[in-house]
Amino acid sequence: MRIAPASDSSIFVGFGDTISPEHHAQVMTLLHRLNELAHPHIRNVHPAYSSVLIDFDPLYVSYEQMRNILGPLLAKSVRAEQTSTNLVEIPVCYDATFALDLESVATRTKLSPEQIIAAHTGGRYFVYFLGFTPGFGYLGPLGAELQVPRHSSPRKRVVAGSVGLAGLQTAVYPIDSPGGWQIIGRTPLRMFNPANQQPSRLQPGDEVRFRSISREEFVTLAAEEHRR
Repeated sequence: MRIAPASDSSIFVGFGDTISPEHHAQVMTLLHRLNELAHPHIRNVHPAYSSVLIDFDPLYVSYEQMRNILGPLLAKSVRAEQTSTNLVEIPVCYDATFALDLESVATRTKLSPEQIIAAHTGGRYFVYFLGFTPGFGYLGPLGAELQVPRHSSPRKRVVAGSVGLAGLQTAVYPIDSPGGWQIIGRTPLRMFNPANQQPSRLQPGDEVRFRSISREEFVTLAAEEHRR
């Protein structure tokens, strides 16, 4: 574990240098304990793959005082088992209309499209953190058989709901945006809605399962989402 100043108003807590369920569990344990603590001078908490960045108000608390606050929380932890209090099922249509890169992923991995879909829907994923765009959850771990690199040149526009692969991770694009991930399908669900009390459908620590749906079910679910 490493604790270090990140700025004059933030402190970094790192649990390792790799992406793993074990480090994610440690991050989520500390995140939950900080939320329970509800310290008035902690302004924000930013979880990442294997670290937590904590912003504090330097007018009321110093770096050394923050280390002392964190001490008891870290002393008790940080070997929590990987658990999740919220399971999110995401229906995905892997039809060629939406799966822009499914064939090229099949070529890279030497798997058939059907095997890729089975592997992707058979995985158990956790939301490591949100970043890049509002509501974009970095999900993992992705099975070794599905690990492919990003595109060397990103697309200028990836449609909201697109499901992609990149390295050790999978993700759903919550809004239209540029992106370089390998697109293998699309969900009809709206992943980010600023009008909701909780705008992002995904939150750090959530467990995610993908479910394969037909083109017809995609159209039906998309219509239902539009009416909400």
